[in-house]
Amino acid sequence: MRHCLRLAVISLLALLAASCSAPQPKPAPMHYPPPARTGAAGPNDILFRAIGLVGTPYHWGGTTPESGFDCSGLVVYVFLDVAGLSLPRTVQEIGALDTPAVNRDALLPGDLIFFDTEGRHLSHIGIYVGAGRFVHAPNEGGTVRLDRLDNRYWDAHYASAKRIPL
Repeated sequence: MRHCLRLAVISLLALLAASCSAPQPKPAPMHYPPPARTGAAGPNDILFRAIGLVGTPYHWGGTTPESGFDCSGLVVYVFLDVAGLSLPRTVQEIGALDTPAVNRDALLPGDLIFFDTEGRHLSHIGIYVGAGRFVHAPNEGGTVRLDRLDNRYWDAHYASAKRIPL
């Protein structure tokens, strides 16, 4: 009887040790909830939501944190999620909105900034967050990130900015 009990305990311990060493499933990436909507959304709500998406994978045509984002998908998602505003889907359509243009030296957090990376039309968009930085989804294989507006590349391709009334 003692021998059987000892064998059962050893078997149980071996089983527990094996289950502890088994590969564990990778946890799902964290996505934080949007800011509480206690009233009208403001520019800070926009920029905090955009910054909270830094690290989300780039995906051409992507419009959600789960699918990933392209540049306009990120902007459309943030403004809809935070302020309930439906923006057009493409960079050129957003650039064509009848909203106030903003001089580069008057940018405020939450302003949309446009770039001409192809030499023919508005082709990239980001959300200005202040201190010369913006959030955007730049390229295939990358992630949503913060960049400096005075970076040589972005400085050379800067086209315009707009302020979306909230």
